[in-house]
Amino acid sequence: MWPWTQTCLLRRARCPPPQDKAVLQVARWEQKTRKLSQAMGSPYLACYVLGGVILLLNILRSHCFTQAMLSQPRMDSLDSPMARLVGLLLLGVGGVLVLSSFFALGFTGTFLGDYFGILKESRVTTFPFSILDNPMYWGSTANYLGWAVVHASPAGLLLTAVVALTYVVAILYEEPFTAEIYRRKTSQPDKRS
Repeated sequence: MWPWTQTCLLRRARCPPPQDKAVLQVARWEQKTRKLSQAMGSPYLACYVLGGVILLLNILRSHCFTQAMLSQPRMDSLDSPMARLVGLLLLGVGGVLVLSSFFALGFTGTFLGDYFGILKESRVTTFPFSILDNPMYWGSTANYLGWAVVHASPAGLLLTAVVALTYVVAILYEEPFTAEIYRRKTSQPDKRS
């Protein structure tokens, strides 16, 4: 029912379904073959290009989310000043989590640089990672939820659940990989000494 409902709402907004899993498959392919880095002459350039694609897909997803949400009826029980305030608070918390994650990770850390061999000295453990695992995903989910509540949209609530489920799948793909590459990095002797 979820995929059918999502497809129906997104078709009504004339948009494709989320592409997060496909992007992660491209990143895994890059990690195994280094074909994108070779084609572009640099892992950084390849990462920036994939990051640009991810940003464009996120803009498209947000636009489609909004169009699908606004094309559906409003929920009377959510159409109140208190609900709107809760929605705005969710947007604020989500914004803080997303932006602080981006500042902590940088562009390449945010947009799958580890698949391109671009690693930080160690895993980031500063705020917001010190209080929550995967704060960018959960901040983004809070943004979608807040946007749905502000607009009193049951369709937005349903699509937020789909986005959250998509992020859970992304975490299941990413987390073991990230843990393994940083485990390997810490177990290797420092080559600069």
